[in-house]
Amino acid sequence: MNKSFYITTPIYYVNDDPHIGTAYTTILADVLSRYQVQLGNDSFFLTGLDEHGQKVQEAATKRGLNPKDHCDEMSKSFISLWDRLHISNNDFIRTTEDRHKVVVEKILKTVYDAGDIYEDEYEGLYSVAEERFITEKEADSGQFGNIKKLKEKNYFFKMSKYQKSLIDHIKSNPMFLQPEHRKNEILGFLNKPLNDLCISRPKSRLNWGIELPFDSDYVTYVWFDALINYITAPGFLNNKTLFDKYWPASMHLIGKDILTTHAVYWPTMLMSAGIELPKTIFAHGWWLMEDEKMSKSTGNVINPMDLIDEYGVDPVRYYLMREMVLGQDANFTIKSFINRYNSDLANDFGNLLSRVSTLINKNYDGEIPELSSLSSYDKKVEDSSKEAVQNFDNYMSNMAINDAIEEALQFVRSINKYFEHSAPWKVVKEDKELAGTILYTGAEALRISAVLLSPIMPEKTKKLFQVLNTDSRDRKWGGAEIWD
Repeated sequence: MNKSFYITTPIYYVNDDPHIGTAYTTILADVLSRYQVQLGNDSFFLTGLDEHGQKVQEAATKRGLNPKDHCDEMSKSFISLWDRLHISNNDFIRTTEDRHKVVVEKILKTVYDAGDIYEDEYEGLYSVAEERFITEKEADSGQFGNIKKLKEKNYFFKMSKYQKSLIDHIKSNPMFLQPEHRKNEILGFLNKPLNDLCISRPKSRLNWGIELPFDSDYVTYVWFDALINYITAPGFLNNKTLFDKYWPASMHLIGKDILTTHAVYWPTMLMSAGIELPKTIFAHGWWLMEDEKMSKSTGNVINPMDLIDEYGVDPVRYYLMREMVLGQDANFTIKSFINRYNSDLANDFGNLLSRVSTLINKNYDGEIPELSSLSSYDKKVEDSSKEAVQNFDNYMSNMAINDAIEEALQFVRSINKYFEHSAPWKVVKEDKELAGTILYTGAEALRISAVLLSPIMPEKTKKLFQVLNTDSRDRKWGGAEIWD
């Protein structure tokens, strides 16, 4: 029976151009979604844009545009990049859409009616960049520019009311926060008293947001608005059948810098609204450049478009998936990118494809030769393919994507060794039937390795299937015996 799988990326902030970090998260979600489809599951993959808040309003004003026109223009760079990267998302949500606005209003009203929202006056330090009040300690850290002292009335969500329930949920659901050290980080955070969350901004200083349904003088705090996108897209309010099919989300995929908002704000909001919590929130690390976080201020941001233009889409996808150990930070260097491209893709995978296709085209009119009896050495290749698939799946299920890819490449290398040992280019001159068995074995092994790698490199593997004259996605040995 097919399972439903619902995966989300964060919705990206519309004011920032997409960079290698946003590309990475989206490619990773795409790989996981494609993999689930390969397993026969029904995957729903959501990404999108966060388009409200003070920074958007200020940027639009600076450009002499209204905020919506500004967002429409900025969104094009994301949509264009996802198209270039062959992202297979099922939905692309923008928080300025009407379908989202009505859901945010509904959740606010539900939480308000539950007695979990109250009005209070607050005085404190406000970070314009973060669009939230910060502590004295945070202000002293020097990480926040443009800090203002504000005193104003606002609405607060009783987040503290759900602190114990959240701790209990995390402890009783081991997969809820991943990887393990992120779960421990949040449990450490929750060991201290949890403050309530300011969820409004007065229109007197910010009018670009969703209006509170119970007070027209205020708009919703951008995070309270943004997080709700995860239930808007699968049909909360407008498609119960679809919503029941996909919610709770199988995985929210996020960067570690937005862990608290997803692991504390979001679940407590859902608890108050009486909605089931997502199954897993997985926080990956950062891409670093020479051991420093990429940022505009340091000028070390990698533009994925530039890499695609020079090396192609699939090599970029492959490198990003192969190089990062999920949960840890990874260093991006052009040297490591080129080395990985040459060793894995050109030499190992490319060399095998060239050997198989050249020999079949030259000696068998471009058709996979008939299979005669397998020798023990041929049978060993078949057995190792089954082991490779099993190991690949084990790694994928444990979010060890880099190890899964290495498993597939190890299998490719073993096929190259099989060819070196069997030398079909020599055998074909004396025994065409025996050479045909060797080539069938090599082609079938290559096909299976391509199937495993297809979520990572969808375009390169599609071309390989065309070369092998098959559309098969069968992961079992002999799945392509009726190629035509």
